[in-house]
Amino acid sequence: MKVAIIRFLGTNCEFDTQYAFEKIGAKVQLVWHEEREFEADLVVLPGGFSYGDYLRCAAIAKLAPAMQGVFKHAKKGGFILGICNGFQILLEAGLLKGAMKHNENLSFISKNQTLRVVSNDNAFLKKFHKNEPIALPIAHGEGNYYADEATLKYLEDKDLITLKYENNPNGSCNNIAGICDETKKIFGLMPHPERACEKLLGDDVGLKMFEGFLS
Repeated sequence: MKVAIIRFLGTNCEFDTQYAFEKIGAKVQLVWHEEREFEADLVVLPGGFSYGDYLRCAAIAKLAPAMQGVFKHAKKGGFILGICNGFQILLEAGLLKGAMKHNENLSFISKNQTLRVVSNDNAFLKKFHKNEPIALPIAHGEGNYYADEATLKYLEDKDLITLKYENNPNGSCNNIAGICDETKKIFGLMPHPERACEKLLGDDVGLKMFEGFLS
């Protein structure tokens, strides 16, 4: 499997993400934000603070030349995964529905967070049971997912909510931690699975998530 990881100015999780995918046998290419053309089975937008989060998180990143390649990849039905800042970019770019606001407590949150698998009818979470609890690190200041009532109903009705928080840490609507699009090819989540890929460091549940794309 070929994985392209997009590096924006301010991205800081690309090497953790590269390590995780190479650990499960994927061939990884790091793609600079100025590159418009790349070939991959899966495109990953990793975590970080793209362009310093100026204006608002992901507002500038969505305009980067590399996003032309991301849109092209989406149009042909390729897999896309946005992690933390990558999720914010997918929302800003309109590839996923909703928006991100500052955390309800207006503070940066960094901790291990318990989640619940809401939908496993997709490549990303097919190795998990529905309602299975998992714990992943979170680290964000703008992770408060927002959508209007019509959009929330759409997400619920179409089974597009992939993960929810237990004990909501940031005020996200309906405890939402991750969603996908209707094709179930584009995924976004605020937690960091690439930081849970070594049992020596606590857990490797993140590898199980990434392995779903390989099978």
